[in-house]
Amino acid sequence: MLTKRIIPCLDVTLDEAGGTVVKGVEFLDLRKAGDPVELAKRYNEQGADELVFLDITASHEGRDTMIDVIQRTANEVFIPLTVGGGIGSVERIREILRAGADKVSINTAAVKNPQLVREGADIFGSQCIVVAIDCKRNTDVENNPDKTIIELEDGSRVWYEVVIYGGRKRTGVDTVQWAKKVEELGAGEILLTSMDRDGTYDGFDLPITRKLSEELEIPIIASGGVGGPEHMQEGFVEGKADAGLAASIFHFGEYTVDDVKKHLRKNNVPVRP
Repeated sequence: MLTKRIIPCLDVTLDEAGGTVVKGVEFLDLRKAGDPVELAKRYNEQGADELVFLDITASHEGRDTMIDVIQRTANEVFIPLTVGGGIGSVERIREILRAGADKVSINTAAVKNPQLVREGADIFGSQCIVVAIDCKRNTDVENNPDKTIIELEDGSRVWYEVVIYGGRKRTGVDTVQWAKKVEELGAGEILLTSMDRDGTYDGFDLPITRKLSEELEIPIIASGGVGGPEHMQEGFVEGKADAGLAASIFHFGEYTVDDVKKHLRKNNVPVRP
């Protein structure tokens, strides 16, 4: 098994403070978790392998990502930083990378304009382009024979629908088919978030995580639902993910990055020092 990455996620909204980390449940009922720069410094010191910074209302509000907060965050951390939210053009990708990001995460804009993935990969390299896929279970399998039907743990059958604008809009797009397409377009990595599990502390959505991990060649970052180190373990062992992303357990002091890594080492899941 290859070394697995632990990635804290900073979901940031623009407010009177200039940017605040928040966390909700299924993308709703957001509560404040702190200053993004201070949290980034904390996770850098705890031994996080990477950080993800998501401006979660930029696309919905039709505005650009918070450049100044990104610059301040990048100046304080010495691990790879991925930035997403409101990135809709090659020029914007260039601006984010110049601000100090190592990678950009594209979600809504990629669905609306898939060629942006190809253009970004051609210009900046696939290693810089992460496609974020937010998905939600859809139980209407009878009327969707063209979708990838997945059997859940309880034997029920669903397909996973891509949602955009921070989970506010369904697209009718099949998650597995979309993931394969962006891989072909040149994406270097996929950040997969199950909206059904987001903030629930119930663990990753293992069926869709495992499906993408098995069918794609590029790395899959599992996201949504981590309530403790054992969920990270499940994501790597059962979900076959390459990296695990979490927010709530780190932001609110329930676990540190080191706590998670110690648990994984104890259970023979290889992680970086």
